[in-house]
Amino acid sequence: MEQLFLQLEAFNALLWGYGGVFCIAVFGILLSIQSKWMQIRKFKDTALLFWDTLLQATRPKSAVVDTSPGTSPLKAFFASVGGCIGIGNLVTISIAIKIGGPGALVWIWLVAFLAMILKYAEIYLGIKFRVPNGKNSYNGGPMYFLGKAFPKFPALPFIMAFFLCIYGVEIFVFSVIKDTLVHNWSLPPLAVMVGLIGLIVLGLSGGVRRMGTISGLLIPLFVSIFCLMTTWVLIENITQIPAMFGLIFRSAFSGHAAVGGFVGSTFLIVLAKGFSAAAYSGDVGIGYASIIQSEARAKSPQDQAGLSIFGIFVDTFIVCTATVLLVVITGVWKEPIGGEMMVQMALSQYFPYMEYFMPVFLFTLGYTTILPYFFAGMKAAQFMSPTYGGRIYACYGFIAFVVFSFYDNRFALTIMNIAGGMLMLINIPALYKLRHHIVFSVPKKN
Repeated sequence: MEQLFLQLEAFNALLWGYGGVFCIAVFGILLSIQSKWMQIRKFKDTALLFWDTLLQATRPKSAVVDTSPGTSPLKAFFASVGGCIGIGNLVTISIAIKIGGPGALVWIWLVAFLAMILKYAEIYLGIKFRVPNGKNSYNGGPMYFLGKAFPKFPALPFIMAFFLCIYGVEIFVFSVIKDTLVHNWSLPPLAVMVGLIGLIVLGLSGGVRRMGTISGLLIPLFVSIFCLMTTWVLIENITQIPAMFGLIFRSAFSGHAAVGGFVGSTFLIVLAKGFSAAAYSGDVGIGYASIIQSEARAKSPQDQAGLSIFGIFVDTFIVCTATVLLVVITGVWKEPIGGEMMVQMALSQYFPYMEYFMPVFLFTLGYTTILPYFFAGMKAAQFMSPTYGGRIYACYGFIAFVVFSFYDNRFALTIMNIAGGMLMLINIPALYKLRHHIVFSVPKKN
């Protein structure tokens, strides 16, 4: 199994070090040019759009019930963001720094900047080409616009759906939650797995509305607590901050030497880990976000797509950056420990009872990630087979959760990264091919 992991990891490095860099950099830059660098010009408007959408959702309910198809724009947004902001921001980013070195942060930033326009395009097209599903909602996503982009390749939507089914079963996050609860609280592994699966079934039963409600409550709380704790650690080490940023920028272009028993990183590995970690954390070019947000009761595609620019900013430039600065300034990235323990070890140097706090923290974050991923995978399975796809996918998903829980979670993360890379290679060129269908505009809010 270890030999298989090494081979898959080598393939993953090539996939993201070359394919990922090319797709995200080239198509991201081309779309940015076409949009006249909308992620910069319209960033203030996207932040105001989010604030206005939030205020509308908190206003007193009208006596007239809105019976139009879909769910509220804010709930669809939070359901989608729930799959981005979570364990990936802590554990996946920590693993990227452990293997690729602190310099991976520079490439994480670059990916996030280009991801803003790629994700905008993906969600816009998902809404533009969505179809009613007869359940007072919509079906959308890459399966529905790939046929418009590449009409001569009718198999592409089904290939995309197949990889989405693999990507939708979040075996990595499930494994991290299980390991954290078992390690910190000495709980029986089987009981933890059964309990998690039961909670997944409960969360999925409410669809996007329930997922949006859960994420809307937990995500802002997570971002606030984690960023406040990280800020405290940085203040305590304020004199080391200049040297830390020097290390980050030096290793971004040169890799870094081996530290202790830690294998040295080449430039390709730094690049691959930065790109794959940022893409995995922000779901860049994967197609998952457009499936979820296609269910929004949006007035126009650009309204819903505009929210994604602000979402990527919070996901990467705030939360992922906080994780990197935390594990680097405390030095835990050089310790011989797993990625799931790095943030806990860093925070435990400054805060007590982390062995109780972190399992709860990671559970809530992982739960909000697993639900929308599984929902998107279910939609992909139903696209492939409307009659049996959902049932087959549910059986496959729950078996995969259990099986991969017995292996090192690095193995699960590599599989997720490879599936995401394959999705990206199909999806991002389609975004560019359909670029003339996209209106790059965000309405101004006062």
